[in-house]
Amino acid sequence: MNQPKQTNKIILCGNSAPAEMKLSGEDLPEFARDVNWSITKTTMRSGVSAGIELIEIDNGLQTVSILATRGMGLWKIQRDGIRFGWDSPVPQPVHPAFVNLKSRNNLGWVEGFNELLCRCGLSFNGPPGNDEEAPSGLESDITLHGQIANLPAESVSVEFDTQQGQETIVVRGVVRETSLFGPNLELQVEYQIGIASPEMIIRDTVINRASRPAELEMLYHINLGTPLLEEGASWLAPLKMLAPRDDRAAEDMPTTSTYLPPTAGYAEQVYFCELMGNSDQQTAALLKNSSSQLGFGIEFDLQSLPCFSIWKNTQAIEDGYCTGLEPSTNYPNFKSFERKQGRVISLPAGGSWNSCLKLHTLTDAQTVQAFEQKINAIQGKTEPTIYQSPQTGYSPGG
Repeated sequence: MNQPKQTNKIILCGNSAPAEMKLSGEDLPEFARDVNWSITKTTMRSGVSAGIELIEIDNGLQTVSILATRGMGLWKIQRDGIRFGWDSPVPQPVHPAFVNLKSRNNLGWVEGFNELLCRCGLSFNGPPGNDEEAPSGLESDITLHGQIANLPAESVSVEFDTQQGQETIVVRGVVRETSLFGPNLELQVEYQIGIASPEMIIRDTVINRASRPAELEMLYHINLGTPLLEEGASWLAPLKMLAPRDDRAAEDMPTTSTYLPPTAGYAEQVYFCELMGNSDQQTAALLKNSSSQLGFGIEFDLQSLPCFSIWKNTQAIEDGYCTGLEPSTNYPNFKSFERKQGRVISLPAGGSWNSCLKLHTLTDAQTVQAFEQKINAIQGKTEPTIYQSPQTGYSPGG
């Protein structure tokens, strides 16, 4: 996961950027000349999507859709006719102007939620409520999963580079979560998309621009539905520990690793995990379909993202049949509880936090098996601790 050099910078979003733009090999004939690649920037115009700047990168193998206006979230990936994402009841991207985070008892975040990868943070994530120990009164009224996914990016650019023989498209953007008398956090996002590669790297940096310390929580809500999610689909990770979040999750402990078909009336289940890492503290997780012919893999660093959650939401298709693989700095409990457990990061003035994730689209049995072997190698012969009920220190009701 090497850092690419900065070359050929082209502005995609910003005050001087056009509403529509397309780049291809005809524009940069010296870059990836043997691959039919393209970058398309469009500004959506209808309904609640009006004003969203959408960036689509076709790397010659798959198309990656980035929502610059929704916190640089990753909407979906398309490969070989397969959509990696999910069918939310919210069918199209929603401009943040149409999302009231305080509606529906501070659960308004769900009115815009339909991404493959959605960041939750930066000052807080997890459920809403009143945080009596917040650093300031402006930060005490907590809404679901924070603000960053509903803040538009600025100064989004694309660059082209060759690193260790891999020609790479690099998209960068900046999102700010800031207010007078409140936090002043800057999120710097970088997507590295190799030409004709089934993998992509996401690098995030959060900088505290204030003159005083700031609290940070970050969770990557990585969400997958059909055709990958189906009856008999399963997830796999190198487990050190697993515990149900609550009594509802504890109901199905024997089947935590597998999924139901779309089930009307299903109530969500969440499991909190500690994962094992390799010698470099890198770990991995996988979702695969029932036949192990299709999968989605993620790799990440346990030093920056030590917590991992599984969200099972196998309700009816119409209601949002989905599961979430969620690496994070903390578990998605209320912030005051996580603070007491020492899982809320304190960034000093001018301090920064970094993360790196790698996403893999797996479209045949061989690549699914290879990724599964990578997880098994990390697991080794270590037997995980599996709790049958919520645990103190992980869940408020434990």
